[in-house]
Amino acid sequence: MEAKDALERLGALAQETRLALFRRLVRQGPQGLAAGALAAALAVPAPTLSFHLATLERAGLITARREGRSIVYSAGFRAMEELLGYLLANCCAEGACAPPVRLAPPRAKKEKS
Repeated sequence: MEAKDALERLGALAQETRLALFRRLVRQGPQGLAAGALAAALAVPAPTLSFHLATLERAGLITARREGRSIVYSAGFRAMEELLGYLLANCCAEGACAPPVRLAPPRAKKEKS
């Protein structure tokens, strides 16, 4: 992967709605979700959703396929693996490595009083 490709993918994810879309598709797995289901799940108007999906698709982070009358979007797991590989390719190349990181479970959102 070249730096320009990594920048395009990181830029596509550097927006709240697009990040939420991508994370939703990752949770859904390879079967993906129809555009209408994504719009409903994230409460995003169709034109806004279409704009953000196009940005993610251009960056190679999602794929689209037609199923009947619906367009179903899926996360591009290979693209995300490539991006993570690029980011970690030179890990600790110039110094001692840090201990492996264990991912913490997501924090629960605090309820507003």
